[in-house]
Amino acid sequence: MTLTVSLQHQLGIFALDVSFEAPPGVTALFGRSGAGKSTVVNAVAGLLRPDRGRIAMDGTVLLDTNLGFALPPHRRRLGYVFQDGRLFPHLTVRQNLLYGRWFGPRGAGPDPGRIVDLLGIGALLDRRPGALSGGEKQRVAIGRAILSDPQMLLMDEPLAALDEGRKAEILPYLERLRDELGLPILYVSHSVAEVARLATTVVLLEAGRVVAVGPAAQLLSDPGVVPVMGLREAGAMLTARLLGQDGDGLTRFETGGGPLWLPQVTAPVGAVLRLRILAQDVMLATERPRGISALNVLSAQVEDIRMGEGPGAIVRLRVGQDLLLARITRRSVGALELAPGKPVFAVLKAVSVAQENVGSGS
Repeated sequence: MTLTVSLQHQLGIFALDVSFEAPPGVTALFGRSGAGKSTVVNAVAGLLRPDRGRIAMDGTVLLDTNLGFALPPHRRRLGYVFQDGRLFPHLTVRQNLLYGRWFGPRGAGPDPGRIVDLLGIGALLDRRPGALSGGEKQRVAIGRAILSDPQMLLMDEPLAALDEGRKAEILPYLERLRDELGLPILYVSHSVAEVARLATTVVLLEAGRVVAVGPAAQLLSDPGVVPVMGLREAGAMLTARLLGQDGDGLTRFETGGGPLWLPQVTAPVGAVLRLRILAQDVMLATERPRGISALNVLSAQVEDIRMGEGPGAIVRLRVGQDLLLARITRRSVGALELAPGKPVFAVLKAVSVAQENVGSGS
């Protein structure tokens, strides 16, 4: 299921002009506040009529302003999850979930029992929304949207209203939906950590325009998008296979650049995980370091170097089949004589990767 979007819309002094395709998987609309993300997703849902544009899902046209055609929202076969859940307060969780089925096509749809299990809300079925935490409300809202049997799920910053603890609670459930349901998702977020964990494709927006679009691992490791992402958020995703748990509380992984250790990660042996590595946490060496406290020394090769306007530089590295970014000074680039193709070692402290930056899926 591929979503094709081409929109132009004027909102006061803000002009939206975007075109992109969202292939199967999780497509993240990422950008700062005011970039136009919610405007796009509302147009896809049919909650906003753009000045000009065309939206289609495979062979089904949802909107074509040239033809004067706009399919009503309730006929678009889209599930929508808002920031605040918007559950019916007078209904139980079970009743809220079953309400979603009224809007799906008649006949077979998602199995309610399976969705309840995937979202871990079986113990909540007889409660009312007022007795739920923020994370629980969002899981119920997601379940209700899925039970409407949509062809695509729209999620507009579903974790924005949650604190860090509740975000950590709900992210694994979103990963399970991505990996086990196969339901295409258009996911709006301004959090790089969320995008790195969930997205298979990223559409990067700035000031109403598409700056870049592509596979998540490729786009997040592109030095060219660092100014939009922000220097402090610059980083890349490393694929790692969990090999085992060591007795001192560290988890041992295998990567394309060698072994890697992190503070204990709860996952089965053999699991393939995504690790988001911040560029500011990566040091470079031209010889394998000895006598240092950092446990992780990965073999890498310089792919390219992007010099900043100030004293900094971003170096993109090839680590096996993955890409990694390192944020260092221009002086270090010169002192190490870095250039594309040069072999180096990427040094990473075990404690520098936070749990929020460890996610499931390769």
